[in-house]
Amino acid sequence: MRKQIVCAAAAMMVMTAGAFAQQNSTAPTSKAPKAVAAHPDFSGIWAFSIALPAPVLKRVENGSTSYAQVDLSGRMPARSEVPGARPFTARPSYKTEFQSKVKYLNDHEAKLDKVFFCGKPGVPRIGSPRQIIQLPNELVFLYEDISGDPYRIIHMDGRGHDPKAEATYYGDSIGQWEGNTLVVDSTNFVEDTWFGEDGYFHTPTMHVIERFWKVGDDLAYQITVDDPNVLTEPWTEAPRLIKPSTEPLLESPVCIEDDAHRMDNLDHHLQR
Repeated sequence: MRKQIVCAAAAMMVMTAGAFAQQNSTAPTSKAPKAVAAHPDFSGIWAFSIALPAPVLKRVENGSTSYAQVDLSGRMPARSEVPGARPFTARPSYKTEFQSKVKYLNDHEAKLDKVFFCGKPGVPRIGSPRQIIQLPNELVFLYEDISGDPYRIIHMDGRGHDPKAEATYYGDSIGQWEGNTLVVDSTNFVEDTWFGEDGYFHTPTMHVIERFWKVGDDLAYQITVDDPNVLTEPWTEAPRLIKPSTEPLLESPVCIEDDAHRMDNLDHHLQR
């Protein structure tokens, strides 16, 4: 009799333990969400290039002079067709009443372009980032620029634009994936920048879309600018192909403008 009671008690303990384990199990069930497909990883350092520098860079250090070729590919249109690129045009289409202003700004760029006087270039003029840090819910873009070392946070958690955000040089940026393409949507810019070197001014309503995708080992980059106040239609620029790089980011020196009084004319393109 005693043996039967012990066996019954043991059986109840096993059943109770089994029920407890079932209630507290963390094993996946049929209702668990499916795994999200992985997206390309853009993390890493990418080639740096500036628009229209000298053909070579001269460096003098400790009495020794060295020369380095300049890679302009990151700021020049890709030389061949880029898979996945959108249709583009060479120049934005300004409304008739603003075309003379664009020409005036371009003709007097050395005097009127604030980037030439250590001003911030803003987006999209600053170009593609020098380094990308890709996290699950955000991306960090790091840049090297004569006006400083700016960074941007691209939110990837599904939020919209912040209606209370103040206007800035680099805007309010949110991102999403379209297949394997990263689409960065930026608004809320100050009016104090150009979106291109050739006098391409804008108003506070400017809206910028940047697209990033991989082409082999390179990073494809293409921008679209819309500003219905001054443009007849959104402008999409030719795509760029940015090469991977092993050169680390360097802290930019303090920008001190000392060239304006040396100018021979007002178009600083011809001064370089």
